[in-house]
Amino acid sequence: MAPLVELRSIDVVPDEERHGTAFSQFTLWLGANLQITAVVTGALAVVFGGDVVWSVTGLLLGNLLGGAVMALHSAQGPRLGLPQMIQSRAQFGVRGAVVPLLLVVVMYIGFFASGSVLAGQAVGELTHTDDTTGIIVFAAVTAVTATVGYRVIHALGRVTSTVCALAFVYLAVRLLDRADVSALVHDAHFSLPVFLLAVSLSASWQLAFGPYVADYSRYLPRTTSPKATFGWTLAGSALGGQWSMTFGVLVAATAGGEFLDSQVGYVVALGGTGLAASFFYFVIALGKLTVNVLNTYGGFMSMVTSVSGFRGQRQLSRAGRAGYIALVMVAGTAVALLGKDSFLSSFKDFLLFLLTFFTPWSAINLVDYYLVSKERYDLPALADPHGRYGAWRWDALAVYAAGLLAQLPFLATGFYTGPLVAPLGGADISWLVGLAVPAPLYLLVARRGPVAAPVPDPGASPSAAERTAS
Repeated sequence: MAPLVELRSIDVVPDEERHGTAFSQFTLWLGANLQITAVVTGALAVVFGGDVVWSVTGLLLGNLLGGAVMALHSAQGPRLGLPQMIQSRAQFGVRGAVVPLLLVVVMYIGFFASGSVLAGQAVGELTHTDDTTGIIVFAAVTAVTATVGYRVIHALGRVTSTVCALAFVYLAVRLLDRADVSALVHDAHFSLPVFLLAVSLSASWQLAFGPYVADYSRYLPRTTSPKATFGWTLAGSALGGQWSMTFGVLVAATAGGEFLDSQVGYVVALGGTGLAASFFYFVIALGKLTVNVLNTYGGFMSMVTSVSGFRGQRQLSRAGRAGYIALVMVAGTAVALLGKDSFLSSFKDFLLFLLTFFTPWSAINLVDYYLVSKERYDLPALADPHGRYGAWRWDALAVYAAGLLAQLPFLATGFYTGPLVAPLGGADISWLVGLAVPAPLYLLVARRGPVAAPVPDPGASPSAAERTAS
């Protein structure tokens, strides 16, 4: 039987260690989305001027579009058996991949911090302490779970998806009993900028999973259908995200300032008092634990990928895993403690700003994998700066930079607004530009580059490739 504590990190998962079915992606991503931060994300659509009907519609569109891009990344996992960001070396070079990787690490730390703020409130109430103690306790539990690794992460996803689904059904019934749904539906007033904000909020939520989604499908058997992996990932993530965000829209539309003053407190009070309140504090902490473990695990994986590209490292010891995970935990906890008093306003800007950096990366990665490399990578070369992919792919990095710059005129955040936002009525369409511009540019650059030898099919002789790569 395979050990509970995971041994693999950035190395290829050999066939004899593969297990599970594509359905595991549904439970994991459903559980990762049925949580309080997704509720807050949905509420932001109303907080910033949206009505219920068009906010829910915009969020649905964003969840489907962003979720589809994210699920395309998930389908890469069983084929290659590699963590998501290691694959970026095929596009940016073994060392050049550090450029998007640094931004990814910042993302993980930011999401760890934002999740810890809300979970810390719940843990503080459960332990009868305060928010600061709750944040620290929650961070420690997160780090231990991430250190154990892949198997416990999927087990946690199965438990969370069941418990949180039941809890959200009950909370929805309680909320609908208080709300005048008919009045909310008839108060629809379409505004393009606000509608696009809702789309951007949910799309950014889904796209932010892209840099690590294949980390949790890479242990699936190589014969797992890509369509099944894509479909179950999209279904779990989009359903969970839309479910939570719709609840957030209704909460913000009916509770207003009461919810804004205390997001966790309001949701728990909606569920009841006494033992019921304790249960819902536990549900909030459990939901945040799942996604914060994903952020911690992905953060350490990205840090190892960055460092190993320069050190030539192919494997990582258990002590090394624990050390990297501790770094993510300490950094995320520090940010959480510093920013816990201004969470709501800063979180919205954080989400939209993140989107600027990850849409060009997603576009380049997907174009390369599906259209240029045709789902084939030379796995040993991904660890060799003198091999097929080189140390630095300056053409790909230039395309990435072009994708970033192309978004700036269309970007609208609290600290920067591009010159083309006002002519569009205040709408932020930067994420669409971030997908549309680098995709054809990278395709053009890749096809005009030097012709390389055929890439061996990792599915044809997996054992040899994996022995070399790991």
